[in-house]
Amino acid sequence: MRFLSPSRASAAVPDAPRILVGDLTPKYRERLRDIVVATGVFRVEEIDVAIELFDSVFGEPSGTVGANTTGTVNSINAPASSDYFFLGAFTPEEELAGFACYGPTPGTDRTYDLYWIAVHPDAQGSGSGTILLNEVERRLRGLNARMVVVETSSRSDYKDTRGFYLRRGYVESARARDFYAPADDRITYTKRLQSRAPFVEGIAHGVGTQ
Repeated sequence: MRFLSPSRASAAVPDAPRILVGDLTPKYRERLRDIVVATGVFRVEEIDVAIELFDSVFGEPSGTVGANTTGTVNSINAPASSDYFFLGAFTPEEELAGFACYGPTPGTDRTYDLYWIAVHPDAQGSGSGTILLNEVERRLRGLNARMVVVETSSRSDYKDTRGFYLRRGYVESARARDFYAPADDRITYTKRLQSRAPFVEGIAHGVGTQ
């Protein structure tokens, strides 16, 4: 697996520990679970969903995938048909510090959902979250993506998460009151990666003029 250049990855946070970015492999399954649990904000069912998504991409665990002799992780990429893509933030020792999961939004024209960004508390302040988000957006621009969509909670323990996205150009586009639970709204943030296309009168979702 090739990592993003350390000089590019570390530029987001001066004097931060060096963080490298690359695709996840099956050997990081349990570390991914540890990260999601350690954040302390995800419910048990949300943790289970993260593992289910990981297994849907890489399959059920059947052994350990080790590092190769060059000091990078053996690359086992998601199948071409996968709707989910996992990206990792790594220390130089190849310890997973955080991860992101994203994929195309079904039924849309080049809109992508960012399903997860999670960073272990021990690595928070290293710039891992920013590095992951920047790399996700870079890859999506390479796919000619139009928009990124993020959904999060209105709970007070998600305040830092909401601020994270707002500071990076995301805007609140929708809010579903009491969606997750009473007084726990679902907030939808979006960020355009391309300029808004001009409106064409008479064209709607699946509808056109004759």
